[in-house]
Amino acid sequence: MNWKSFALGVSVGILAGFAAKAVISSTTNVSPEKVLESVKDHFKQNGPISGSWIHMKAEPFEQHHVQYQVYKGGISKNNNGTTEQFEFIADASTGTLLDVRLLNEDRVS
Repeated sequence: MNWKSFALGVSVGILAGFAAKAVISSTTNVSPEKVLESVKDHFKQNGPISGSWIHMKAEPFEQHHVQYQVYKGGISKNNNGTTEQFEFIADASTGTLLDVRLLNEDRVS
């Protein structure tokens, strides 16, 4: 075997591996568990939380004419003896929060 052929084969294999990793990384969603941990860490900056949940399946969402795949979830916090419930929407591909809103206490589920 020729050393030039061997070096060329190794180089092509390494480049193909990096290319495959880039393609897979760009099409893979962040896990819902990691998104929930990130959101919880964000909310914990303003005091302890009492509960949280997240849908494990990404779903389509449109904001400002841009299409996203998102995870939806919620956070509960105690604030001066009252429970506040928040609903959030996070981008499934990056984990970035797209929307957070406070739910009304008198809202019927």
